[in-house]
Amino acid sequence: MLKTVTFSLLLSAFASVLSAAEVFRFSSYYGNHMVLQKAPAKAVVWGFGQTGAKVVVSLSGSNNVSTTVINGIWRTTLEPVEVGDPYNLTASQSITNSSITLTDVLFGDTWLCSGQSNMAFTVGQVINATEELALASKFPDVRIFQAALAHSDEELIDLAGVEVPWSRPTAELLGGKQFSHFSAVCWLFGRYLYKTLKYPIGLVHSSWGGTPVEAWSSPRALHKCGLMKSVLPVQSYFMEGASTNWNSSVLWNAMIHPLLNMTITGAIWYQGEANANYNRDKYNCSFPVMIDDWRMAFHEGSDGQTPLGFPFGFVQLSTYLKNNSKDGFREIRWHQTADYGYAPNERMKNTFMALAIDLPDDRSPWGSIHPEDKQDVAYRLVLGARAVAYGEKNVSFQGPFPTHAFLEQDFIYIVFNQGIEQGIAITNDRFFEICCSEDKACGSDGKWFHVDIVKHGLYYVIVSTPQCPAANITAVRYLWTDWPCQLKACPIYSSDGLLPAPPFILAITKQ
Repeated sequence: MLKTVTFSLLLSAFASVLSAAEVFRFSSYYGNHMVLQKAPAKAVVWGFGQTGAKVVVSLSGSNNVSTTVINGIWRTTLEPVEVGDPYNLTASQSITNSSITLTDVLFGDTWLCSGQSNMAFTVGQVINATEELALASKFPDVRIFQAALAHSDEELIDLAGVEVPWSRPTAELLGGKQFSHFSAVCWLFGRYLYKTLKYPIGLVHSSWGGTPVEAWSSPRALHKCGLMKSVLPVQSYFMEGASTNWNSSVLWNAMIHPLLNMTITGAIWYQGEANANYNRDKYNCSFPVMIDDWRMAFHEGSDGQTPLGFPFGFVQLSTYLKNNSKDGFREIRWHQTADYGYAPNERMKNTFMALAIDLPDDRSPWGSIHPEDKQDVAYRLVLGARAVAYGEKNVSFQGPFPTHAFLEQDFIYIVFNQGIEQGIAITNDRFFEICCSEDKACGSDGKWFHVDIVKHGLYYVIVSTPQCPAANITAVRYLWTDWPCQLKACPIYSSDGLLPAPPFILAITKQ
């Protein structure tokens, strides 16, 4: 477990830094081997020094930019730099004649990775961990950085601590202690992305197991969803069922706010388990609003260099308990999409979603809530990034989604927006449910009845109807349980067999 830093200790330490006039340094998340954001964006560089002193920043002896230390902090923005050979970044302060040089600095794309324990899950914990760790040194241009665990009741200027300083990847850094070292999803996302882009990728990991979305959200974001600042009692799956209290915004304050000056390409997120039974019905507001708020804050913090609508990818929850439809996972999956069922959508633009519902793992040593297969998750995230963040036109990144459903005689036809995998099994495994409701209200599970798949075509699936008057047949839903499928065995996939259809609810019309 990483050490935590209380705000009171941090405050005294930070005050001593600002009062020590001779201290001249970069902020905590700059260092040798780092990746700064490439052109056309400009990288922001900042640190601490003696108030009133002039600071000159240069890149390999050229492109000098100067600034002044104000209230103990200096800050400047570099000119756009294209991908190329490693640079030295030097900052020099007048008055004290101090100089600091960072070496082996690359320019590329920087991605932030955050969330709870499935994001904190390390490379050493995944399936085929030995093989994955052996590959680390083969990707020296995928650089990693990890913030130390810290929480604060106030917004911090700089990180309280650094767990992994900017580094070239090694097996030791990617393995480490369970849930405590570098993120598997983050690393695999960066490695797969590098194989496509062929230029440096910087990965900034800032996550904490068992944490609710409210802890990662600013007070202004929570206010927009009617969630006032409070103590959050949530079940911490990361701590094997222990009860943990989290104050609102404490991780925003300590582990996100200090990063806002950084220019980034985008972010990926894996969280939601901790909200399955806490503010669950607010997640369709709190999660999209958190994304909007991060976007605004990073844009302002980087002087407009991070795009206001930067791409944001997330993992839809996998599985936890078999034969249990009341643990909240099915609702969180739906709310992760702002109740659209897919992403991007009108409420969550420039987002992309990786499904994990067909990746259950009841043999995981870390508990079924922590599946070992993070490779498929990262691969699906990269497909989304390539399509949404990088604009690749011929990349399929979404599974089939229904356009409409209609009742004809004794069957219900569900039509999809793309071809579905041929060879779909005719099964009575009860993946589909039909709402039978005289008053057209389908909120109660008691109004839903399992039905069978009876036929399929290239763009449609036909299911049976329940013993219900046709006038009362109201809606259809799909995969609306915690654990609906076995490993990669849901009934509907894209025509190439790679991407599953997500859970959905859809009104049924009459022909």
